Amino acid sequence: MKPLIDWIDHRTGIRSLTKDVLFENIPGGSRWRYVWGSTLTFALFVQFVTGAFLWMGYSASSGDAWESVNYIQNEMTGGWLLRGIHHWMAQAMPILLLLHLMQVLVDGAYKAPREVNFWFGVILLKLVLALSLTGYLLPWDQKGYWATKVATNLVNLVPFAGPELQKLVVGGTDYGHHTLTRFFALHAGVLPALIVLLVIGHIYLFRRHGITPAEPKKKKDAYFWPDQVFKDAVACLAVMATVMFFVIWYHGAHLSSPADPSEPFSAARPDWYFLYLFQFLKLDAFAGNREVWGAIYIPGMFVGLICLMPFIGKWKVGHAFNIGIMFVFLGGAGALTFLAKQEDVAGGNSSTYLKALLDNHRDAQRAIELAKHEGIESTALNLLKSDPKTQGAKLFAQHCASCHRYGGHDGLGHELSPVATLADLKLRTSEWERFASSEAVHPEWMARKKNSTNEWAEVQAILDANEEAEYEIIASTKSKEAPSAPDLKGFANREWLTDLLTPDKYISHRFFGGTVHQEGDMYRRFLKRKVTKYDEEEKEMLDLVVLALSAEAKLPSQAEKDKADAEKIKRGIDHLIDDIACIDCHAFQEPDPDVDGPELTGYGSRQWIIDFVKNPEHEKFYPETNDRMPAFGEKKILTDDEIGLIADWIREDYFKPAPSETVTAH
Repeated sequence: MKPLIDWIDHRTGIRSLTKDVLFENIPGGSRWRYVWGSTLTFALFVQFVTGAFLWMGYSASSGDAWESVNYIQNEMTGGWLLRGIHHWMAQAMPILLLLHLMQVLVDGAYKAPREVNFWFGVILLKLVLALSLTGYLLPWDQKGYWATKVATNLVNLVPFAGPELQKLVVGGTDYGHHTLTRFFALHAGVLPALIVLLVIGHIYLFRRHGITPAEPKKKKDAYFWPDQVFKDAVACLAVMATVMFFVIWYHGAHLSSPADPSEPFSAARPDWYFLYLFQFLKLDAFAGNREVWGAIYIPGMFVGLICLMPFIGKWKVGHAFNIGIMFVFLGGAGALTFLAKQEDVAGGNSSTYLKALLDNHRDAQRAIELAKHEGIESTALNLLKSDPKTQGAKLFAQHCASCHRYGGHDGLGHELSPVATLADLKLRTSEWERFASSEAVHPEWMARKKNSTNEWAEVQAILDANEEAEYEIIASTKSKEAPSAPDLKGFANREWLTDLLTPDKYISHRFFGGTVHQEGDMYRRFLKRKVTKYDEEEKEMLDLVVLALSAEAKLPSQAEKDKADAEKIKRGIDHLIDDIACIDCHAFQEPDPDVDGPELTGYGSRQWIIDFVKNPEHEKFYPETNDRMPAFGEKKILTDDEIGLIADWIREDYFKPAPSETVTAH
């Protein structure tokens, strides 16, 4: 071994280099405060290694980026681990840089002859922030896209050259494929190269001038090896352990729903290290044309002040002034960040913000499920846009929820990931979680027991009950006014029709209590006059009619039941025609121009719903008694495809993963 080492040393001088590194003098001995430079170097090394492996699975295309990141996160062996380490180490780096900067300031290591090295460190901080900003866009998800758009819009405020500079950053006038490729080139090529050069220069100047100890020295001088090496190693392991905790806790890193430039994201926010600036710009002092002061001038002056600190430090009180300025900045930034978080979860617009987060969480989970089950033929966004479960709910909430409800809410409050236990629910409603968590529960949001059929209950009421169970967090959109049309959750299934044909329920707000139909023939002549007086035999006939009528819908959810009850359904059809006499008011199986009730042929089927939504005033439905529902198709409010999505969603005719296939969007 020695001959080999001698051979290598003769050609490289490795022994001399190693000796210079390990036996560097440390005035005042080793200290824990000196570890931050080493942890930063370690963090950069981890980022370069994990980034190189992630590059192998990533596609820098607006059409494929989300799919490639989803592949890395959910399909590639160890991909979630690599991505998680890369993401959370990126979150750690601004903190490590700030700690290193504070150590340099406190110890006075920015003073002559170390001014240039200090400036290198300031530039390095800016480059790391730029690295994080450019990386935020690369998944091409909703959060990253809109956060990047918010951040880069500030470039437009730069005096004189703002618009042209923004075009240069964005890659044109629109945010799209060229924006992504430009950011990827910056993130994976230009910025890392600049950082490596700066780090080399920084280390060289550090070696040239040595460590500046804080006075007075409490210990004798020592060498870098072994004491400081040990402290640095422990610190690097501690950083890695902290990162791994978050990686395992979140199973990698969060992937939002595919970016949709056509659908503004109400929860668009920059990453946490820019959140203080986001809140700063919301101050009234920077309204209107004064925004440039908050975005450009004041931050620019502060950066300039930092760069002048080596000269300010020469004054008698200059060093104390510099330290005071940094602590004032950190305190102000921390306070603004806290205010930003508090406004999001408890401010005037908190409902909009939290609803956007939860909607995005649902869409992300659905996109991952669809990608796994169906694959992505064009883009992930198109896959989501053609999904009835996702788009049907959105269209219902936008166009139908003003009159209808869906299980008591607007259609967007269901199918959220369950909270595991009561204890977890309590934790998520705590003040700290409201501040820290992107999925925190707000008092205006609701919770229910998993699989419960009860009406929505207030979160606090469930907490007070103290019953151990699983829960779902629900985005409640309860209106102060009662709904003026039937609740369509379970429309045309057996349970829904049974309740519809129950007199008291028919005139409740769940069905027609808020409409003119509560005083119509259906209630007065049939339900109130006849059904209330049915004997047991007649009730059994009505139950069979329900089976027959529900079978007309051909609902996927009860296909097996309909097949098993074929004989009962046949008898129910006979009762519907002959005994219950539904055909006195409704056409069934053949047209009847003399009836005035909605046609029952194919009742609740996909085509029946589509035809009804297109034109409820058609002769098959309510030509005379429709008093509120617009003809969404006839008036071109909705396209045929959109109406089809609503119909499929109401019927729950869409892909449903098996319990073993369910994926959580972390």
